Amino acid sequence: MQDMKDLAEMHWKHDLLGSIEVGIVVVDRHYQVQVWNLFMENHSNIAPSAIRDKSLFEHFPEIDETWLRAKAEPVFSLKSPVFVIWEQRPYLFRFGANRPITSPSQFMYQNITIFPLASLSGQVDQVCIVVYDVTDQAVSKQAVDNLNDELQRLSRVDGLTGIYNRRYWEEQFDREFKRNLRTPGESSVIMLDIDHFKKINDNYGHPAGDEVIRQLAQLIEDVSRETDICGRYGGEEFAILLPDTASANVMVLAQRIRASVEKLKIEYEQHTISFTVSLGIAQFNTAFGQHIQWLEEADKALYQAKKNGRNQVIIAGS
Repeated sequence: MQDMKDLAEMHWKHDLLGSIEVGIVVVDRHYQVQVWNLFMENHSNIAPSAIRDKSLFEHFPEIDETWLRAKAEPVFSLKSPVFVIWEQRPYLFRFGANRPITSPSQFMYQNITIFPLASLSGQVDQVCIVVYDVTDQAVSKQAVDNLNDELQRLSRVDGLTGIYNRRYWEEQFDREFKRNLRTPGESSVIMLDIDHFKKINDNYGHPAGDEVIRQLAQLIEDVSRETDICGRYGGEEFAILLPDTASANVMVLAQRIRASVEKLKIEYEQHTISFTVSLGIAQFNTAFGQHIQWLEEADKALYQAKKNGRNQVIIAGS
């Protein structure tokens, strides 16, 4: 009678291991597999009989042995379970996604729990690795994160040109101003404006004016350095922040922009549009009480460039 009860208990335990929608892997201290349930068989195409008493690392060489041992050894020695989420490590076993056609993921994201299996004497000679398929949750969270990143990016850029908008550019400018107040440096700012922009709109139409602004923004981005921060300040006006750059060196960049614009020919609806820009430069000065004073110096230099005949660069105070 007892044998029948034991057999029945073994049967329902076997059914339980086979029916649950998580992976169950039991390994000994040598990381040889002792239990391999139906979930693991279905996703690995490895039968329990083919992997029992075999090294987990030999069957799955892609598993980082050093990492897994570092996670599992405290479970053996301290009898404390360990939980690893997919954001820490996307997976332990590289299985394909459950829905390869509809899922954007090429693999199954997994959460992992490793817990001790103690004998009657209290000795832990085996641990159980539980594998949870969390692909849907991971993909959903990544989609939300990507959307948030895109929304944040869009909040920073100008819709017409794709470079930074005024609000975000001023935030960066204010941050650089405060940095220079703490540790005075030689950062500079350029303000530039399209000469006679109203004539472009009047002669060719506002869509043509938009195309001029777009191509100028692209030119500024192409000519500027990676560390420079370019933004559309408003209308046909642009601003460039140049950290740790003295005004004399900024003059080289400003003249390069001016000369490049002068050579630029924009083809728009059978028209060839040429234009020039005027630029004003101001270097940081510890006498500035607010970042707006720094910007006003560059704007005054820009005004002077316009007053002097346009298509030129003026350094504030020169």
